[in-house]
Amino acid sequence: MTLETLPGSSGYLDLFPDRRMSYFSNPYVLRLTVIAGIGGLLFGYDTGVISGALLYIKDDFEVVNQSSFLQETIVSMALVGAIIGAASGGWINDAYGRKKATLLADVVFTAGAVVMAAAPDPYVLILGRFFVGLGVGIASVTAPVYIAEASPSEVRGGLVSTNVLMITGGQFLSYLVNLAFTEVRGTWRWMLGVSAIPAVIQFFLMLCMPESPRWLFMKNEKDKAIVVLSRIYDIARLEDEVDNLSAAEEEERQKKKTVRYLDVFRTKEIRLAFLAGAGLQAFQQFTGINTVMYYSPTIVQMAGFNSNKLALLLSLIVAAMNAAGTIVGIYLIDHFGRKKLALSSLSGVIMSLVILAGAFFAETPGSSNGIYGWLAVIGLALYIAFFAPGMGPVPWTVNSEIYPEQYRGICGGMSATVNWISNLIVAQTFLTIAESVGAGVTFLILAGIALLAIVFVTVYVPETKGLTFVEVEQIWKEKAYGSGYNTRSLLEQGNEP
Repeated sequence: MTLETLPGSSGYLDLFPDRRMSYFSNPYVLRLTVIAGIGGLLFGYDTGVISGALLYIKDDFEVVNQSSFLQETIVSMALVGAIIGAASGGWINDAYGRKKATLLADVVFTAGAVVMAAAPDPYVLILGRFFVGLGVGIASVTAPVYIAEASPSEVRGGLVSTNVLMITGGQFLSYLVNLAFTEVRGTWRWMLGVSAIPAVIQFFLMLCMPESPRWLFMKNEKDKAIVVLSRIYDIARLEDEVDNLSAAEEEERQKKKTVRYLDVFRTKEIRLAFLAGAGLQAFQQFTGINTVMYYSPTIVQMAGFNSNKLALLLSLIVAAMNAAGTIVGIYLIDHFGRKKLALSSLSGVIMSLVILAGAFFAETPGSSNGIYGWLAVIGLALYIAFFAPGMGPVPWTVNSEIYPEQYRGICGGMSATVNWISNLIVAQTFLTIAESVGAGVTFLILAGIALLAIVFVTVYVPETKGLTFVEVEQIWKEKAYGSGYNTRSLLEQGNEP
């Protein structure tokens, strides 16, 4: 039997496709994935719901209506909480387990939702946003880890990808909820308060779920881990999985003892890899994606559509395209390649942002529902259509591939922190910049950043499609020290169509 037909490899799955399907149809595996994926739903819902709620918060609180800074703070305070939640989430997961981390995230998120719904003034609302952000930050770290550690290797990629779908699905759901409550008394309070429902549902469902078998092994609770694994794997596979998991955990513990954060910057090839990964995460945010998701109803109103309900309806289309684009991206990323997908995505993003800028430059003050307003909406839709399949999933995928095993956790966490911080900067400054220089100029600035991103991807990001982790490591060594590492063929292979 050749390497390509060993269990866990793509060739093996081609020989035994029924094994892949049996895991996808395993109700226990699917239940674990869906329940854990509610964490992604919370992430996406919170990202989307504030965009619609902000329209009505401004109506209720005049001080918010008159202050772009307060509007930006209401949006971005959740990001401050998320940065803290994500930074502490890794420690919470290691110390108390994935299950307890999820339960804690649900409790904190629910408390934040209640505070927001009952807020008597914008400052209490900001406090509630901070608590919600803490919950989202912990969930954003925990959900993909829990799913990955409880998934068979044959279907792990597909199951973990459901967390991305849950995020974009949560954004779409938030716009539906926003639209449903436009005519209800208390509008924004209902929009924000309803977010507690999925958190409460996940809390009670998680009480019935097991802990991650990998964490149980790490804590020397092997009997409990085997019970969980026996519900995932058949008996022929169980013993191998137990042996592999035990060996992998021991190796991982040894590597964590020898790697520190400063080591990332001491080794040239790791430094270059981190530059590529963190740069992609930063450009993902600075090209404006969460500006669109947080402020799309506000942008639609800027374009001349003054009705809150119409603005939400048009933004619902944007959210639907984001969810659909994510599904397309999951397919394209392994067929088209990471680098080519990112470059084509950024090219479309630039075109869309130029259309948006042109619409705002041409729109005359006081006009409503004119051709330029519709042109702005088309620009928004095109932006999502180009961004979602490419620059949406590519940074996360590349960051999971470009680091050596012993650096993968550290560098991945540092890159994710760069993403959250960049997200915060954009959310906190967009409206202020738009008011200072105009929406048209603001979108041109974003287009200029996207152009810089194309240069960055072209120069610093290698194509990793089809390469093993060892081959990717060799590419970084060649970039760092020259061609003496015999990787020219690998670079050529990565650039092949």
